[in-house]
Amino acid sequence: MNSRGNGLIQLKAKDFKSDQEVRWCPGCGDYAILAALQGFMPELNLPRERIVFVSGIGCAARFPYYMETYGMHSIHGRAPAIATGISVSRPDLSVWVVTGDGDALSIGGNHLIHALRRNVNVKILLFNNQIYGLTKGQYSPTSERGKVTKSTPMGSIDYPFNPVSLALGAEATFVARSIDTDKKHLTEVLRKAATHRGTAFVEIYQNCNIYNDGAFDAVREHRENRIVLEHGQPIRFGEEGERGVVQRADGTCELVDVAAVGESALLRHDEHAVEPALAFALSRLAHTPHGPTPIGVFRDVDRPVYNALMDEQLAAAAALRGAGDLGELLHRGDTWTIA
Repeated sequence: MNSRGNGLIQLKAKDFKSDQEVRWCPGCGDYAILAALQGFMPELNLPRERIVFVSGIGCAARFPYYMETYGMHSIHGRAPAIATGISVSRPDLSVWVVTGDGDALSIGGNHLIHALRRNVNVKILLFNNQIYGLTKGQYSPTSERGKVTKSTPMGSIDYPFNPVSLALGAEATFVARSIDTDKKHLTEVLRKAATHRGTAFVEIYQNCNIYNDGAFDAVREHRENRIVLEHGQPIRFGEEGERGVVQRADGTCELVDVAAVGESALLRHDEHAVEPALAFALSRLAHTPHGPTPIGVFRDVDRPVYNALMDEQLAAAAALRGAGDLGELLHRGDTWTIA
């Protein structure tokens, strides 16, 4: 809800559209994600002045201009660090990071993993198009091996990151994946991310139709390849749910025909499992989306939030030492005067 005058009004999607001209390449997947976000924002029931979008550098980084909220277009890779400062200093705000695979996983890699492990109360949306779009088509940290681009004319020899696996390895408490053009599924994931206390990490497959068109067509265009994860449900997929996922003795996951193994053999998804091992095994089913790929919430667990832990420590220090004097603190201990 948002206060105006003496009454309350329910905000709508149009209230989150700024007066700035949206400038992406025609057909870019960012348009679909922007529309989904603007359509979802009213569900937060927060006035726009209590919502902040922070971005780094890249095509996705234009988001703050297009959202009628507070926002900051920051520097390359540092959006999680800046969002951390905003979140811990203003716990009343809903803080969202918009980043891309290059921005977050290359120069911003350390900032990302430390925000995840600390469990800062921010929501991180990583748009993964497996390419550098803003700088005209160089390979990115998620580009597949052998990718031919302007910067890798003989094919990339780098092994790519799996963003979901990376987030789980960094002990993120909420990890999910969705697709730019599936507004219903994306909105459901955003809804769950928004209610999570702590860092929520969402990878979004986003098509760059200029420099990497069709990278995700296996799951964007063919729903039978979407392994939709639903908490507590057997993991099935395919046009008629004829395929499924089982867990091997070594803990890894395998795709099977349900008729061959039986319904009882299928793995039931548990997004609230304390240990991330099962979620990690599911993330390894598709390193790149060229076939059946899990989407949905991989992990959603409770852990103390960094913001609250910091406030508790500050309160304890204040109780122990009193309000304190900043000048006295700065000049105590090992200080000296230069004549």
